[in-house]
Amino acid sequence: MTDKMMHYRTKEEQVADFLREGIISGRFPRGARLKQQEIATMLNTSITPVREALKLLAAEGYVLGDNYRGATVAPFDIEASSEVLALRILLETQLVRGAVACVTSEDIAELKVLADKFAAAFEAGENEAVRAANYRFHHRMFEIARMPQTLHFVQILWARYPFDLINRLKGRVSRAAEEHDELLAALIAGDTATAMLATRQHIEAGFNELRRSVAG
Repeated sequence: MTDKMMHYRTKEEQVADFLREGIISGRFPRGARLKQQEIATMLNTSITPVREALKLLAAEGYVLGDNYRGATVAPFDIEASSEVLALRILLETQLVRGAVACVTSEDIAELKVLADKFAAAFEAGENEAVRAANYRFHHRMFEIARMPQTLHFVQILWARYPFDLINRLKGRVSRAAEEHDELLAALIAGDTATAMLATRQHIEAGFNELRRSVAG
């Protein structure tokens, strides 16, 4: 199977990824109603892939749907966060292990660009762009591992994780940019153990900062 075939995505998958990123970045706030026609117009596509994408996101937990009001962005469940944290660490460290084994020079160049966009968005004070760039950086890194089932489960966990709250914490984005650099350096060096540790510490750092903020 060629890389081109592996990276091919249907319209439904493209719409679903656009909506996942939008929800995680806060472009579509929790509780917001997602109107199929508006999304279709925004993406210059028909209603059908939007409808199918929303069904997929409902199954993953990103949206709630009914026959009358349509789809709405799911609220955050703080009670589930600790369990989600443990599962993220378990699965995402395995994806990073896979990425170290498969990464190419082209992949590294692409990840550097995404990391730079994250830092640039932070410097510009563009909060939504920061969260979107963060999503793209991690998603692209995990794609490199070529473990689509694991990535699928990680995306389900992301639907239940308070990225929007964590990225609003004072100084968190700056610290996250430094953590991205450490992770990318380990990936470039082919240092699997350090890359996995950096991933774990990156995930834990944001959650622990949020927990301290809530406790305070």
